[in-house]
Amino acid sequence: MRFEIPAPLRAEHEHLHETLKAATREPGAVGAAAREVAGLLHPHFVREEEFALPPLALLAPLAAGAPTAAMEQVLAMTRRLEADLPSMLQEHGRIVEALARLEQAARDAGQPRYEDFAAALRLHAQTEEQVLYPAAILVGRYLALALPEGARS
Repeated sequence: MRFEIPAPLRAEHEHLHETLKAATREPGAVGAAAREVAGLLHPHFVREEEFALPPLALLAPLAAGAPTAAMEQVLAMTRRLEADLPSMLQEHGRIVEALARLEQAARDAGQPRYEDFAAALRLHAQTEEQVLYPAAILVGRYLALALPEGARS
């Protein structure tokens, strides 16, 4: 079974990525700060899209009914997220620090678009920490309890 990242989350990641890409092409301090953020953010987004966000595809189906054996495949992702959560949060810390530099550079350069972007990305990180990561972990914990013993390998 393939677990597709929910479309709103995928769209948000794509929008953030496109705005950051534009910022990296800016001259001076804004571009330099944006390139620093991009260097930190890209590998983080790759990890999220690999194992942190796909389990969220099961939220609506689980809320609508009982789990199925095919959902068991998500357990490897949620276990990895649980194990890697401390490093994911450390990455967020480094990204947020870099975003502060981007925000200041954008403010100094009179580019409110990138100030707003930095604030939006910081809020996105908080949403992941406080809502999305815990929800993905709970999907796995629920499945581990709800699936028959043989399905929880």
